[in-house]
Amino acid sequence: MAKLYFRYGAMNSGKSTALLQAAYNYEERGHRVLIAKPAADTRGDHQIVSRLGVSREVDFLIEPGASLRQEFERRRATLDGVSCLLIDEAQFLTREQVDDALRIALIDEVPVLAYGIRTDFLTEAFPGSARLLEVAHSLEELKTICRCGRKAIFNARLINGRFVFDGAQVAIDGDAVTYESLCGACYLDESDGMLGAPHLGV
Repeated sequence: MAKLYFRYGAMNSGKSTALLQAAYNYEERGHRVLIAKPAADTRGDHQIVSRLGVSREVDFLIEPGASLRQEFERRRATLDGVSCLLIDEAQFLTREQVDDALRIALIDEVPVLAYGIRTDFLTEAFPGSARLLEVAHSLEELKTICRCGRKAIFNARLINGRFVFDGAQVAIDGDAVTYESLCGACYLDESDGMLGAPHLGV
C-alpha cells in the first residue's frame, strides 16, 4: 500500500534539499517522479530552489482552488508510469488538496512525499500542515538549529531586520521580509514572552 508522508521542519531545515535528493534517488533507479508545489509559493517561480544552490523545474503548480488529484491524473496520463509525487511547500495546500494527496496514495497507489513547515510566524498551524498532521501515514521532522545552538522549532518574521508579531499568515514577496528559525526560548525573548497571538501569551 502506498503512503502519504509529511516531512516537516522549521525554515532552513533542508526540506527542499531533501525533496530534490528523494527525486534523484528515484530517478537514479529508473523511476519517474512528478514534482509540484502550490502556486502560493512565488519564490523561484516554477522552480524548487534549495539553499545549497540546487534547483529544479516543477512539473506543475497547484492553484488554490484546483483539484490536486485531477491535476496529478492529467499529468500522469501523458507519462509511462509515475512512481512518486513530491510536493514542496506543502503548508500552502488546502485541506481538500491534502485529502486529494491521501487519495493519490490510497486509491491510485502512488506514494506522496509532502515537505513543508508546520506553523507560521505566530506559531499557528497552516491549514495544509494541520491536515497533513491529521492524516499522513508517516511524520518525519527535519531538524535545524537556532542561533543559540538548540533545536529550532519556530519561524520568526522580520521586516527590514526587525521582528514582527502581527500581519498576514503568508508574506513571501518583498526584499524587506525575511525569516529566522528560532528555538522556543529565543522566540519568547524576541516576542516579549508572547507565544503567537496575544491570547496565547505565557
